Amino acid sequence: MAHGGLQALGLALALAGWAALLVALVLPQWEVSSFAGDSIITALVTMKGLWMSCVSTSTGQLQCKSYDSILALPGHLQATRAMLVVAAVLGPLALGAAVAGMKCTRCGGDDPRKKASVATAGGALFILAGLLGLVACSWYGHRIVTSFYDPTVPINYKYEFGSALFLGWAGAALELLGGSLLASSCCSCGGRGAAPRGYPRSKSP
Repeated sequence: MAHGGLQALGLALALAGWAALLVALVLPQWEVSSFAGDSIITALVTMKGLWMSCVSTSTGQLQCKSYDSILALPGHLQATRAMLVVAAVLGPLALGAAVAGMKCTRCGGDDPRKKASVATAGGALFILAGLLGLVACSWYGHRIVTSFYDPTVPINYKYEFGSALFLGWAGAALELLGGSLLASSCCSCGGRGAAPRGYPRSKSP
């Protein structure tokens, strides 16, 4: 029962992380305009995401515009898009494998070793998706920090971390933790599925 609880906890954490990465993928608040200078006008707040850029006014109005050209985008933006899209696609595949291999389900047959290996594969897919999300968010965040401390960039064009970037980091961490719990619990219970080896029969005199 303890292994079943670890499996359920790992699956719940991994699903929460995958949902957080999916939400971060579509949000435009990956980087927001910085107000580090004293002469910056705060009436407009510029936000940039992976798919669009938005401008928010002091009256609460929000205007967004999708990026027109894909090939004209910076390389780090295209790479972040690609890695997060792959992570989003891996989520349903990992979910199907994890559910099929859990002890509390009847999918995938009754062989405990086979079910454990299937669930371990699901945990590994969750870990892979979490690594992709972590690398993508860290790379994007590194570009923001580099541009912020670049003296050649005007202060009106400096940006800081947005809420979507923090959400992506949190989602990647949850996926890594959930996938690790799922894979480790299934590995530990997989060895118990082997049939006990009997002692050899003694020969009668």
